[in-house]
Amino acid sequence: LHYNRSAEDARALAAELNTKREGSCRIFQAELNDGAQCGQLVEDVLAAFDGIKALINNASAYFPTPLSEPTDAAWDELLDTNLKAPYLLAQAARHSLSEHRGCVVNVLDAHASKPTRNYAIYNLSKSALADLTQSLALEYSPEVRVNGVAPGAILWPEDPDFGEQQQQTMLEKIPLASLGTCQDVAAAVVFLTMDAPYITGQMLAVDGGRALT
Repeated sequence: LHYNRSAEDARALAAELNTKREGSCRIFQAELNDGAQCGQLVEDVLAAFDGIKALINNASAYFPTPLSEPTDAAWDELLDTNLKAPYLLAQAARHSLSEHRGCVVNVLDAHASKPTRNYAIYNLSKSALADLTQSLALEYSPEVRVNGVAPGAILWPEDPDFGEQQQQTMLEKIPLASLGTCQDVAAAVVFLTMDAPYITGQMLAVDGGRALT
């Protein structure tokens, strides 16, 4: 279980998981914006366990970047975290994943193909991650499967400009007319990890049908 600054939360979650299955979870700290730390993270995991059979890239930076106010720092944080880190982690773990005929699941965003106003750089980073997912699926075959899960509306953005009216407008565009849950996303990841040996290079939308509208 990777964390960056949320050490207390990571320790609490690890403790909870270890009560369910003793010794099943360990935590590892790394700043994923730093390429060297991505490689070290994989080395630390391999030193602690027998190997890596699945890599779930779900760390993400998410904040608005109005087109009138782009900054180098925003570009760097969004692209390094959302695109470069998944690439570097998959690259570092490739040998072990190949040995175990494992898989990679990248967490995308169903809204990347239907851009949200003021989130241009974020949308770009997730669209590029979808392309990277298919590239890795091709490059890493046949030993390693690589897929993506693209959540739709799961949690509302922590954005003061995204109020009740915007929320209602979004819900009206979702055929299932409700938010999804974190459990919905987790179930999709488990499916692609455990129950889909003949699926690779695919993006599984968990969006309540939003892509249909």
